Amino acid sequence: MGILSRASYVVRSKVNALLNRAEDPTETLDYSYERMRDELQEVKQGIADLTTQKKRLEIQKRRLEENVDKHNEQAREAVRQDRDDLARRALEKKKEKMSQIEDIEGQIADLQSTQDDLVEKKNELQRRIEEFRTKKETMKARYEAAEASTRVSEAMSGVGDEMSDVSQALERAEERTDEMEARAAAMDELQESGAFEDALSDEDEIDRQLEAGRTESEVDAELETLKSEMGAGGSEPADASADEDVEAELDELRAEEDDEESA
Repeated sequence: MGILSRASYVVRSKVNALLNRAEDPTETLDYSYERMRDELQEVKQGIADLTTQKKRLEIQKRRLEENVDKHNEQAREAVRQDRDDLARRALEKKKEKMSQIEDIEGQIADLQSTQDDLVEKKNELQRRIEEFRTKKETMKARYEAAEASTRVSEAMSGVGDEMSDVSQALERAEERTDEMEARAAAMDELQESGAFEDALSDEDEIDRQLEAGRTESEVDAELETLKSEMGAGGSEPADASADEDVEAELDELRAEEDDEESA
């Protein structure tokens, strides 16, 4: 075997191996079953053709037998009329028809024998086809069950890989959720402390301190005015308890100012 021949043989072997692996056995079984049914149909058709041919010969035989009876009657009539020549001719035709009938009977017998043989083969083929059909359906069921089991196993294996990804996704989602919850808590805390109001205000720290200073100066000026008015009116000095009340109110105002500045 030459190099090219060996290479061609190797290629064909590999191709056939691939085809065998890719072959669906259920399709092969169905195809084989259909082929057997086609063969059975051909056998039935052959039997039908033989039966038709046999019926034609039987019809032809009956016609010849009718001719034989006719020639017998012709011969008898010719004898009654003393026409031996006509009687002889009628008998000759009768013999000829009898010979044809004998040949046809032989053909009919041959066709009947062939028909009986085909019917027997047809019955045997039909029995084998039914047996094959039962085995085919059983084999298909086994193959489909095995195929389904394989798909389930492959799916379960795939689920194992997916579950790893799902677990990681859950961890990332949990981390993200914790981060968002912490951020939300921080935002609530800042809002409660008033940091958002300061951040949204146009005033800076210097403006706020200047405003506080102006407020304090205005309060001091009003206090001096109040003292002057009270001194100019010639009113008698207040008693000790009144002085204490005023001093307490002033301390309270100073405390409120301190609170505002610290805020």
